[in-house]
Amino acid sequence: MTKSDKTDRANLFRTRLARAVDLNATNQSALARAVGVDRSTISQLLSGKEARLPNAQVVAECAAVLGVSADWLLGLTDRPERPGEVLDAQLVLTEAERSSADEQIDAWHHEAAGYKIRHVPATLPDMLKTGDMLKWEYGPQLARTTRQAIGAVDDQFDWFVSHESDYEIALPIHELESFARAEGYYRGLPLAVRLDQLDRLLHLVEAFYPSLRLYLFDARQVFSAPITVYGPLLAVVYLGQHYIAFRETSRIRIFTRHFDGLVREAVTDARDIQAKLTALRHEIAGRAQITPL
Repeated sequence: MTKSDKTDRANLFRTRLARAVDLNATNQSALARAVGVDRSTISQLLSGKEARLPNAQVVAECAAVLGVSADWLLGLTDRPERPGEVLDAQLVLTEAERSSADEQIDAWHHEAAGYKIRHVPATLPDMLKTGDMLKWEYGPQLARTTRQAIGAVDDQFDWFVSHESDYEIALPIHELESFARAEGYYRGLPLAVRLDQLDRLLHLVEAFYPSLRLYLFDARQVFSAPITVYGPLLAVVYLGQHYIAFRETSRIRIFTRHFDGLVREAVTDARDIQAKLTALRHEIAGRAQITPL
């Protein structure tokens, strides 16, 4: 570092230290006592008569007392928040309702209007479900009435249509097959509900392609937790009772690359999804001796 560089860094430190002192409504004597140095030391740092930087301990103590980051005082970052506070602003934990009727999800969708949404659902995508499917799945657990929940999901779909946002959905193939065959999580789901749901999926993927694209991946080959990436704005992980929302750009890119990897590894491409849905419909209709479409 040249002499001029040191002078510039020292001047910037003095300016930012003075700003932090003013913002904290404190004075040189109070800061000196809190830091554990003589008042003359703080006075020299703020006077500008000598262009010098204090030692690391004094910088760290000043930063801690004034509630700013040492990097900001030294000119290494333009953000005055301490690292933990920056992380808090970029990572938010919020409570989650049982279904996509959650108002927080609605707010995130509206914030991301016009951007591509990438979604790995926990079950079938709520936005694509029939009313009967929502009643069967969420009715007993919803704090809101079933009618409100269905209305919220309908509003979410209307938002997708009206804001011209692309919506990519990656779903484990076993999830779709378990649903169609009423296995595991879907045990007890009536046949009529499953057939209507498959018909709705067939209609939607045909009517809205390529804005709506559904991919199937093999969870034995590649795994994903339930996530949603709202364009470049935020990425959200669904835990069950909570969401973890990330707003820091580099982390959003990690989630975006993860989702794009699911698409690359898909065993059923969005262009082939109709054939898969049709085959499943014929399978379960044939088992029930119902004439397939």
